Amino acid sequence: MKTPLAAHDASSVGIVTASRVRRGRRRRIVIAVLAALIVAMFALALMVGRTFYTPGEVLGVLLGDDVPGASFTVGRLRLPRAALAVVAGACFGLGGITFQTMLRNPLASPDIIGISAGASAAAAFAIVILGFGGARVSVFAIVVGLAVAIMVYLLSFRSGVVGTRLVLIGIGIAAMLNSVTAYVLSKAPQWELQEAMRWLTGSLNGVTWGDVLPVLIALAALGPVLLGQARNLSILQLGDDAAAAMGVHTERTRILLIVGAVGLIAFATAAAGPVAFVAFLAGPIAARIVGPRGVLLVPSALVGALLVLAADLVGQFAFGTRYPVGVVTGALGAPYLLYLIIRTNRTGGSL
Repeated sequence: MKTPLAAHDASSVGIVTASRVRRGRRRRIVIAVLAALIVAMFALALMVGRTFYTPGEVLGVLLGDDVPGASFTVGRLRLPRAALAVVAGACFGLGGITFQTMLRNPLASPDIIGISAGASAAAAFAIVILGFGGARVSVFAIVVGLAVAIMVYLLSFRSGVVGTRLVLIGIGIAAMLNSVTAYVLSKAPQWELQEAMRWLTGSLNGVTWGDVLPVLIALAALGPVLLGQARNLSILQLGDDAAAAMGVHTERTRILLIVGAVGLIAFATAAAGPVAFVAFLAGPIAARIVGPRGVLLVPSALVGALLVLAADLVGQFAFGTRYPVGVVTGALGAPYLLYLIIRTNRTGGSL
């Protein structure tokens, strides 16, 4: 015969188990819906444009058939653009939520803490001062983005890394790097200024498979590294002392997470430019629809891919003038940043 205490414990375990089952079911449903939306948006991106192609014509191109007009327009122009939107968006979302979760701060996004600013300054310098173009600009941006991340980490390290300190140092470094970018652009000739501004805005115009492949390889290589650290990332949210007590090598794990996240952000930025606020928005949106508990790596990656795909379509066709994808995402992200700061100030919390 069970004692009242044993019955109470069994009831509590049942409630916790049922809650976990519900959260797991909700998570799977959300992931499936996001994946379906990405497929639908991807198909729409291949069909619409100055010339509309039917689903049958698009499918024919994807299967390798020679479809007059569509083989070039869909296969050579729209397909690489849509593919880069998906992989770059996934990189931004995955990298952003890794930083936000690890540092327990919604502002700890590569957009805010200087990593994107470092890649942007490097690209502007490479284009205007060094005269680089194409792949050399991308490589230079990746290297500098990684260097900025290491510098922010080292400057914020003092018996461990505190999220607020890292965010404040990152904001300061981002402001300095943005000043460097503005100075370089002020010295640029007209033709180089146009190229630099197109890159700095965040754009998918003129994308080729050569732009998509490095980002895809980075996602395939670094994505599993971050997913493999999901458990340790979740434990890090409890604090360094608690994580160490549970057997997590905190600094080694944190360095691995930073390198993986920065690598994804740097490769995506090198290909598409610093598409504003995708890394910042993907995690909070995923948390809103999935629930805040647990690590949101996969949902955030899917949200990031969907954001970039949708923003690119909106920028191309929703207005009389075509806008780069970074303009649309910037218009979405800036109000949320202001809302987050105001809400935090009203509740008396810390950033």
